[in-house]
Amino acid sequence: MNTIQIILAGNKKVNAIVRDFTISTDQPVSSFGENTAPTPFELFLASLGTCAGFFIASFCESRKIPSDGIKILQKMERNNETHMVEKILLEIYLPKDFPDKYKNAVIKAAESCIVKKHLLSPPQIEITAEKRD
Repeated sequence: MNTIQIILAGNKKVNAIVRDFTISTDQPVSSFGENTAPTPFELFLASLGTCAGFFIASFCESRKIPSDGIKILQKMERNNETHMVEKILLEIYLPKDFPDKYKNAVIKAAESCIVKKHLLSPPQIEITAEKRD
């Protein structure tokens, strides 16, 4: 089983230790944090766009197409009552010299993102607690 260690780092800061990396999170000042890092939910949302970016970069690399200048703008629509994100739009901006014949293939590559696949078929989440020394 893969593990990620979560550390409560004081105030509203919570860090995740992933392999040899520390991923920091915080809350905005309006939520009594210090605004020193993205919120956990912002990182969750960003994982979708960065995952799509990885698959686009891999697609371009496999075809020796320069990926310089490719950008993704990720937009989220929230429900005003529930505050839940109801729609996520990934707009892929391709440079003017990007080959037209690969436009749909780039979209398909972005759709291969494993984060997206997990959102469509979510894992079971189980939470336990125990005392330890």
